[in-house]
Amino acid sequence: MKGLLCILLLLETFVFAVQQQVDGGLAENEISQQLRSEDRRQNPSQTDSLRDEASTDSQYCHLSFPDIHAALRELTATVTEQKANIRALETRLKEQQTFILEELNKKTDEISNLTLSQVEELRKENRDREIAFSAGLIESGSEDVGPFTTEITLTYRKVFTNIGNAYNPITGIFTAPLKGAYMFRISIYATISQSVSSTAVIVKNGEHVVIAHNYQPGHEVSSSNGVVLILEVGDVVYVRLWSGRRIHDSQNSHNTFSGYLLFPLR
Repeated sequence: MKGLLCILLLLETFVFAVQQQVDGGLAENEISQQLRSEDRRQNPSQTDSLRDEASTDSQYCHLSFPDIHAALRELTATVTEQKANIRALETRLKEQQTFILEELNKKTDEISNLTLSQVEELRKENRDREIAFSAGLIESGSEDVGPFTTEITLTYRKVFTNIGNAYNPITGIFTAPLKGAYMFRISIYATISQSVSSTAVIVKNGEHVVIAHNYQPGHEVSSSNGVVLILEVGDVVYVRLWSGRRIHDSQNSHNTFSGYLLFPLR
Protein backbone atom coordinates (compact mmCIF):
# COMPACT_ATOMS: atom_id res chain seq x y z
CA MET A 1 0.00 0.00 0.00
CA LYS A 2 2.81 2.38 0.89
CA GLY A 3 4.55 1.67 -2.41
CA LEU A 4 1.31 2.42 -4.28
CA LEU A 5 0.97 5.75 -2.57
CA CYS A 6 4.54 6.65 -3.55
CA ILE A 7 3.69 5.89 -7.16
CA LEU A 8 0.53 8.03 -6.93
CA LEU A 9 2.56 10.94 -5.58
CA LEU A 10 5.00 10.63 -8.46
CA LEU A 11 2.12 10.54 -10.97
CA GLU A 12 0.57 13.61 -9.37
CA THR A 13 3.83 15.49 -9.74
CA PHE A 14 4.12 14.40 -13.36
CA VAL A 15 0.56 15.54 -14.15
CA PHE A 16 1.27 18.85 -12.49
CA ALA A 17 4.29 19.43 -14.68
CA VAL A 18 2.37 18.55 -17.84
CA GLN A 19 -0.53 20.79 -16.98
CA GLN A 20 1.88 23.61 -16.26
CA GLN A 21 3.35 23.30 -19.73
CA VAL A 22 0.00 22.90 -21.51
CA ASP A 23 -1.87 25.74 -19.79
CA GLY A 24 0.88 28.22 -20.43
CA GLY A 25 2.32 28.27 -16.98
CA LEU A 26 -0.43 28.35 -14.38
CA ALA A 27 0.87 29.12 -11.00
CA GLU A 28 1.58 26.16 -8.76
CA ASN A 29 -0.60 27.55 -5.96
CA GLU A 30 -3.58 28.03 -8.28
CA ILE A 31 -3.43 24.48 -9.61
CA SER A 32 -3.01 23.08 -6.13
CA GLN A 33 -5.96 25.10 -4.87
CA GLN A 34 -8.12 23.93 -7.76
CA LEU A 35 -7.18 20.31 -7.17
CA ARG A 36 -7.83 20.57 -3.44
CA SER A 37 -11.15 22.32 -4.00
CA GLU A 38 -12.27 19.71 -6.48
CA ASP A 39 -11.21 16.85 -4.20
CA ARG A 40 -12.95 18.37 -1.22
CA ARG A 41 -16.17 18.84 -3.14
CA GLN A 42 -16.23 15.25 -4.32
CA ASN A 43 -14.87 13.45 -1.26
CA PRO A 44 -13.73 15.77 1.45
CA SER A 45 -12.92 13.23 4.15
CA GLN A 46 -11.26 10.69 1.82
CA THR A 47 -9.13 13.36 0.20
CA ASP A 48 -7.77 14.56 3.50
CA SER A 49 -7.07 11.01 4.55
CA LEU A 50 -5.19 10.23 1.34
CA ARG A 51 -3.23 13.45 1.67
CA ASP A 52 -2.18 12.60 5.19
CA GLU A 53 -1.28 9.03 4.21
CA ALA A 54 0.61 10.22 1.14
CA SER A 55 2.53 12.68 3.26
CA THR A 56 3.43 9.87 5.64
CA ASP A 57 4.38 7.54 2.76
CA SER A 58 6.44 10.28 1.12
CA GLN A 59 8.34 10.63 4.33
CA TYR A 60 8.69 6.83 4.41
CA CYS A 61 9.99 6.77 0.85
CA HIS A 62 12.50 9.51 1.58
CA LEU A 63 13.60 7.73 4.72
CA SER A 64 14.03 4.41 2.89
CA PHE A 65 16.43 5.71 0.23
CA PRO A 66 19.33 6.38 2.63
CA ASP A 67 18.87 2.92 4.14
CA ILE A 68 19.09 1.35 0.69
CA HIS A 69 22.23 3.32 -0.12
CA ALA A 70 23.79 2.26 3.17
CA ALA A 71 22.93 -1.36 2.47
CA LEU A 72 24.41 -1.09 -1.02
CA ARG A 73 27.59 0.46 0.34
CA GLU A 74 27.85 -2.31 2.92
CA LEU A 75 27.23 -4.96 0.25
CA THR A 76 29.85 -3.34 -2.01
CA ALA A 77 32.37 -3.33 0.82
CA THR A 78 31.61 -7.01 1.51
CA VAL A 79 32.02 -7.95 -2.16
CA THR A 80 35.30 -6.01 -2.31
CA GLU A 81 36.55 -7.80 0.79
CA GLN A 82 35.56 -11.18 -0.64
CA LYS A 83 37.34 -10.40 -3.89
CA ALA A 84 40.46 -9.52 -1.93
CA ASN A 85 40.16 -12.80 -0.01
CA ILE A 86 39.73 -14.73 -3.26
CA ARG A 87 42.81 -13.07 -4.76
CA ALA A 88 44.79 -13.92 -1.63
CA LEU A 89 43.60 -17.54 -1.81
CA GLU A 90 44.51 -17.72 -5.50
CA THR A 91 47.98 -16.36 -4.71
CA ARG A 92 48.47 -18.92 -1.92
CA LEU A 93 47.18 -21.69 -4.17
CA LYS A 94 49.64 -20.75 -6.91
CA GLU A 95 52.47 -20.67 -4.36
CA GLN A 96 51.47 -24.10 -3.07
CA GLN A 97 51.24 -25.47 -6.62
CA THR A 98 54.70 -24.08 -7.39
CA PHE A 99 56.09 -25.61 -4.18
CA ILE A 100 54.48 -28.99 -4.93
CA LEU A 101 55.84 -28.99 -8.48
CA GLU A 102 59.33 -28.11 -7.24
CA GLU A 103 59.22 -30.89 -4.63
CA LEU A 104 57.88 -33.32 -7.24
CA ASN A 105 60.71 -32.42 -9.60
CA LYS A 106 63.23 -32.91 -6.78
CA LYS A 107 61.78 -36.34 -5.94
CA THR A 108 61.77 -37.26 -9.63
CA ASP A 109 65.43 -36.27 -9.92
CA GLU A 110 66.26 -38.24 -6.78
CA ILE A 111 64.43 -41.31 -8.10
CA SER A 112 66.12 -40.91 -11.47
CA ASN A 113 69.55 -40.59 -9.88
CA LEU A 114 68.81 -43.53 -7.59
CA THR A 115 67.65 -45.62 -10.53
CA LEU A 116 70.76 -44.74 -12.54
CA SER A 117 72.91 -45.55 -9.52
CA GLN A 118 71.16 -48.88 -9.06
CA VAL A 119 71.51 -49.69 -12.74
CA GLU A 120 75.22 -48.91 -12.64
CA GLU A 121 75.59 -50.99 -9.49
CA LEU A 122 73.77 -53.89 -11.14
CA ARG A 123 75.96 -53.54 -14.21
CA LYS A 124 79.06 -53.63 -12.06
CA GLU A 125 77.71 -56.59 -10.13
CA ASN A 126 76.86 -58.37 -13.36
CA ARG A 127 80.33 -57.63 -14.70
CA ASP A 128 81.75 -59.18 -11.57
CA ARG A 129 79.54 -62.21 -12.14
CA GLU A 130 80.65 -62.66 -15.76
CA ILE A 131 83.04 -65.56 -15.27
CA ALA A 132 83.63 -68.12 -17.99
CA PHE A 133 86.56 -69.77 -19.71
CA SER A 134 87.33 -72.41 -22.31
CA ALA A 135 90.73 -73.68 -23.48
CA GLY A 136 92.35 -76.36 -25.63
CA LEU A 137 95.39 -78.36 -24.68
CA ILE A 138 97.92 -77.18 -27.32
CA GLU A 139 98.10 -74.01 -29.39
CA SER A 140 99.31 -75.49 -32.69
CA GLY A 141 100.61 -78.66 -34.32
CA SER A 142 99.95 -82.06 -32.77
CA GLU A 143 101.56 -84.01 -29.95
CA ASP A 144 101.14 -86.79 -27.45
CA VAL A 145 101.10 -86.00 -23.74
CA GLY A 146 102.20 -88.87 -21.47
CA PRO A 147 102.48 -91.39 -20.20
CA PHE A 148 104.19 -90.22 -17.00
CA THR A 149 105.12 -92.07 -13.83
CA THR A 150 103.14 -89.60 -11.68
CA GLU A 151 100.06 -87.47 -12.09
CA ILE A 152 100.63 -84.15 -13.81
CA THR A 153 98.49 -81.00 -14.03
CA LEU A 154 97.49 -80.33 -17.62
CA THR A 155 98.03 -76.79 -18.85
CA TYR A 156 95.47 -75.84 -21.49
CA ARG A 157 97.37 -73.15 -23.36
CA LYS A 158 95.01 -72.43 -26.28
CA VAL A 159 92.54 -70.05 -24.63
CA PHE A 160 89.24 -69.53 -26.45
CA THR A 161 87.51 -67.54 -23.74
CA ASN A 162 88.60 -66.16 -20.39
CA ILE A 163 85.93 -63.75 -19.13
CA GLY A 164 86.89 -62.50 -15.71
CA ASN A 165 90.48 -63.83 -16.11
CA ALA A 166 89.91 -66.49 -13.48
CA TYR A 167 91.73 -69.15 -15.52
CA ASN A 168 95.54 -69.12 -15.72
CA PRO A 169 96.84 -70.72 -18.96
CA ILE A 170 100.37 -70.90 -17.56
CA THR A 171 99.47 -73.07 -14.57
CA GLY A 172 96.25 -74.57 -15.93
CA ILE A 173 94.44 -73.59 -12.69
CA PHE A 174 91.06 -71.88 -12.31
CA THR A 175 90.71 -69.75 -9.14
CA ALA A 176 87.18 -68.82 -8.00
CA PRO A 177 86.81 -65.02 -7.65
CA LEU A 178 83.30 -65.33 -6.16
CA LYS A 179 81.47 -67.74 -3.97
CA GLY A 180 79.00 -69.58 -6.14
CA ALA A 181 77.96 -72.59 -8.15
CA TYR A 182 80.28 -73.36 -11.09
CA MET A 183 79.99 -75.77 -13.98
CA PHE A 184 83.17 -77.53 -15.22
CA ARG A 185 83.66 -79.90 -18.12
CA ILE A 186 86.60 -81.79 -19.69
CA SER A 187 87.06 -83.85 -22.84
CA ILE A 188 89.93 -86.19 -23.67
CA TYR A 189 91.12 -87.92 -26.84
CA ALA A 190 93.92 -90.33 -27.76
CA THR A 191 95.17 -92.35 -30.72
CA ILE A 192 96.22 -95.68 -29.31
CA SER A 193 98.80 -97.85 -31.08
CA GLN A 194 99.23 -100.09 -28.09
CA SER A 195 97.32 -101.07 -25.00
CA VAL A 196 97.37 -97.72 -23.12
CA SER A 197 94.26 -96.13 -21.58
CA SER A 198 93.39 -92.42 -21.35
CA THR A 199 92.25 -90.99 -18.02
CA ALA A 200 91.97 -87.37 -16.79
CA VAL A 201 90.40 -86.11 -13.58
CA ILE A 202 88.87 -82.81 -12.42
CA VAL A 203 90.47 -81.79 -9.14
CA LYS A 204 89.16 -79.33 -6.55
CA ASN A 205 91.66 -78.10 -3.95
CA GLY A 206 93.77 -81.24 -4.41
CA GLU A 207 90.86 -83.71 -4.25
CA HIS A 208 89.69 -85.80 -7.20
CA VAL A 209 86.11 -85.07 -8.15
CA VAL A 210 85.17 -86.76 -11.47
CA ILE A 211 87.15 -88.53 -14.21
CA ALA A 212 86.95 -88.96 -17.95
CA HIS A 213 88.30 -92.42 -18.95
CA ASN A 214 88.42 -94.72 -21.94
CA TYR A 215 90.40 -97.82 -22.93
CA GLN A 216 90.33 -99.59 -26.27
CA PRO A 217 93.50 -101.29 -27.55
CA GLY A 218 94.61 -100.33 -31.01
CA HIS A 219 91.87 -97.74 -31.61
CA GLU A 220 91.15 -94.05 -31.09
CA VAL A 221 89.44 -93.29 -27.80
CA SER A 222 87.62 -90.29 -26.37
CA SER A 223 85.67 -89.44 -23.26
CA SER A 224 84.21 -86.49 -21.41
CA ASN A 225 82.71 -85.61 -18.08
CA GLY A 226 81.42 -82.58 -16.16
CA VAL A 227 80.43 -81.47 -12.69
CA VAL A 228 78.83 -78.58 -10.80
CA LEU A 229 80.87 -77.45 -7.80
CA ILE A 230 80.16 -75.02 -4.97
CA LEU A 231 83.28 -72.91 -4.60
CA GLU A 232 84.36 -70.39 -2.02
CA VAL A 233 86.46 -67.42 -2.99
CA GLY A 234 90.00 -68.66 -3.66
CA ASP A 235 89.11 -72.31 -4.28
CA VAL A 236 91.03 -73.84 -7.20
CA VAL A 237 89.99 -76.30 -9.88
CA TYR A 238 92.25 -77.95 -12.45
CA VAL A 239 92.71 -81.16 -14.52
CA ARG A 240 95.31 -83.88 -13.93
CA LEU A 241 96.42 -86.71 -16.19
CA TRP A 242 96.71 -89.98 -14.33
CA SER A 243 100.09 -91.67 -14.17
CA GLY A 244 100.69 -94.20 -16.95
CA ARG A 245 97.99 -92.56 -19.14
CA ARG A 246 98.37 -90.79 -22.45
CA ILE A 247 96.35 -88.30 -24.52
CA HIS A 248 96.82 -86.87 -27.97
CA ASP A 249 95.89 -83.45 -29.21
CA SER A 250 96.19 -81.40 -32.41
CA GLN A 251 95.11 -78.10 -33.88
CA ASN A 252 91.55 -79.49 -33.79
CA SER A 253 91.56 -79.24 -29.97
CA HIS A 254 90.22 -82.66 -28.99
CA ASN A 255 91.21 -82.10 -25.36
CA THR A 256 89.46 -79.17 -23.68
CA PHE A 257 88.83 -77.75 -20.25
CA SER A 258 86.00 -75.22 -19.65
CA GLY A 259 83.96 -73.75 -16.85
CA TYR A 260 81.65 -70.89 -15.94
CA LEU A 261 79.75 -69.37 -13.04
CA LEU A 262 76.15 -70.56 -12.90
CA PHE A 263 75.13 -68.15 -10.14
CA PRO A 264 76.77 -66.48 -7.14
CA LEU A 265 75.95 -67.38 -3.56
CA ARG A 266 75.73 -65.14 -0.53
